[in-house]
Parts: sequence; structure tokens; C-alpha cells
Amino acid sequence: MKGAPRSKEFDDVYFSAEDGLAETTHVFLDGNDLPGAWAQRDEFTIAETGFGTGLNFLAAWDLFERTARPDQCLEFVSFELYPLKREEIERYLAPWGDFFKTILPVFLEKYPDDLNGVHTLDLNDRVRLTLHFGDVNEALPKLECQVDAWFLDGFKPSSNPEMWSDTVFENMARTSAPGATFATFTAAGFVRRGLQAAGFHVRKVPGFASKREMIRGSLAPAAE
Repeated sequence: MKGAPRSKEFDDVYFSAEDGLAETTHVFLDGNDLPGAWAQRDEFTIAETGFGTGLNFLAAWDLFERTARPDQCLEFVSFELYPLKREEIERYLAPWGDFFKTILPVFLEKYPDDLNGVHTLDLNDRVRLTLHFGDVNEALPKLECQVDAWFLDGFKPSSNPEMWSDTVFENMARTSAPGATFATFTAAGFVRRGLQAAGFHVRKVPGFASKREMIRGSLAPAAE
């Protein structure tokens, strides 16, 4: 496989051709202050818009296994309108097969054959992945949980504006725990404005590799 895999629906790459795992680490893990953010938490919930190949999830799971206490639990919730088949994911993640050698086989074994609906995967006794296969604008308003960190990874906004909607931003705020954080590769103006309108503090920071800027932030405290 040459270069990074591309989505045929959005003509955009699933991850950086330079180094997908390094990009995930910079944008989503470091962008949400992980592992520090879960250090003192018994349970920690991450929600993601755009599951794609599952690379972000596996990176978070691997980091959790290496840094969390044995009694801590990780809940990861992700939304994907165009889910990939197991064979595609296995092929696209092959470059990191050695890095994820203990967790990738577990994930692939439990990954659903049915690419519709909601699937809850108990990957071990403290890590759970819930996959919502469908439109995030329909699924996220039904979500009832307290999200501690958001991974916004829905292809570039110019290709997939529906993923970056007011419905998504408003329901991010609704389901966010106090002080919840977010990070995303994009720095598009309408994304910044939408997040700010929904109640998030937003700031630009250096992007990954040749990308000049990305944004990260947190939910503003509720007015008293």
C-alpha cells in the first residue's frame, strides 16, 4: 500500500501519509493532555467523530494500558457513517502491527461483521468500545453519557461539512463533563466559531508536521 489510505466517499486520507500514529499522538492524545487527564480518574470517557480505521482508538487504548492504574476504566465512543470492513482495517493498520501486537488482534476479533447500528465491544475487563454506525447528527443527540475528551476527526470540513455541524457542537456541550477537552486537526474558521458558540474555549496550536495549525480547547465553566 503506497501512501495513506483514502476514503472514496470524501476523497481524503484516513491519516497522515507521513506518520499516522505520530499524527494521532500529536493531535488527539497530546491535544487532550493524555495520559495526564485520566491520571486521577477511576473512569474516563472519550468520544470521537469519525472512527475510520480505528487508529485513534488503538493509540488511546495502548496509552491507557501503559499508563493507567489497574483499577481504572476507559470508555471509548465513536461515530462512523461509512464503516470499513475488518479486512480493510487490518490492511490499513498493518504498518503498526508490531506496535499494537497485543491489542490489535483482540480488536479485530471483536470488530463487528454487521456494519449497521450500535455495537458495544468489551475488549477486556476495563476497556469498552461503543461503535455507532450511522449519521452522527442523528446518533449524537441520543447519546447519554459524560464525555471527558473529544477526538474530532471527521475528514476535512470542506469535504465533509455535515460532520462539523451545529448539532454536533451543541450535543458535544450537552454531553461533556465539566472541563471536558477537545482536539482536532483542523483550524477552519467555521469550526472554531461553532465550538465557541456551543460554549467551548478554543485556541490554535501548531499542527502536525507540515500542517501549520490545529485547534484544541475545553468546555467553558457554566455561568453561575
